Formats: sequence, structure tokens, C-alpha cells
Amino acid sequence: MKAYVALLHSIVLGDGRRVVMADLKAMAEALGCRAPRTLVATGNLLFEAPEKPLAELEAELEKAFEKTFGRHVDIIVRSAEDWSRLAAGNPFLAESERDPASVHVRVMRLPLEVDMREKLLGYCSRGERVAIVDGDLWVDFAGKASESKLLGALTTKRLGIGTVRNWNTVKGLRGMVAG
Repeated sequence: MKAYVALLHSIVLGDGRRVVMADLKAMAEALGCRAPRTLVATGNLLFEAPEKPLAELEAELEKAFEKTFGRHVDIIVRSAEDWSRLAAGNPFLAESERDPASVHVRVMRLPLEVDMREKLLGYCSRGERVAIVDGDLWVDFAGKASESKLLGALTTKRLGIGTVRNWNTVKGLRGMVAG
């Protein structure tokens, strides 16, 4: 068995409905995942399963999610080891510790090209900084992400399938995979 982290792009089902984490865990158990657990109501699922390609796990989870909740949601899966490596690669660690809500990572299904950093710099007007580490996009929003033009540029259409997590969530998941 291998430990994995699954990140849902959205837990909003429409009409004010959200995915209940107990239902998400039950869905994972029905797929044969062991020890499913979540990090509060953030759309993050940790579980154990036989080792297989990440793309296969993503497809299985997405299909089960659509069947269970009636809506397609992109799901990104990383092994526990890869998640620990992602957290250790935070290029804005000092800023993250000072203001965890200002640093985010967009975890990508397919790695971003290095030149994407240059394309995003045009959206940085308030001191934001961006870095691509192992294909994932790290952003120091230098304050509230919601006040940045850059946040609106981090779309699936522009960057491909991925999902954003703040440093508090990254650290919380790192602690769960380590423990």
C-alpha cells in the first residue's frame, strides 16, 4: 500500500451545496482506498491504495466523484513522498511563516513550462512574486490573494488543470502524511 494526497479543485456542488467530508471519505472507501481522512473541509483527501500511476488514480477518483456527487471535479493526486517534496520546495518559506495566507501553490496535473513565470509577471502589480518549482506554481501574493490581479490569471484555461492551496493547507497535509 502507498499513501496518497488527492486535491479536489472544488467542493462546491452548486445551489449552496458543498461536499461533506464524511461523504468524500465514504466514496474513497467504496473505491477500496484504506484509511481515508481529510484536512477539515478543504477538499483534500489522504488515503492508502495499491501503487499505480497517478493518472489512473485521478481518473478513478474523478469518475467516482461524478457518480457520487453528480458533478465532475478535477482531482490532482500526489504520492505522500511527492507532497513532502512539494512542501520542502517552497521558495517563499520566510514569507510563508510570517503570513501563511499570502503564499499559495498551484499544484498542477502536468508540469508548467518554465516560461509561464514570465507570462504571469505582467499580472504582478502589488509586489507579488512567482516561482515554478518542479512544474508547480508558487505565488507570494504579498498580502491578500483576493486583492491581486494575479489570482484571476491562475485559471485552467491559461495554465492547465491544477488547484491552489495556501501554505497553511500545504503544511497541514505535510504533517498528516508524515504522521
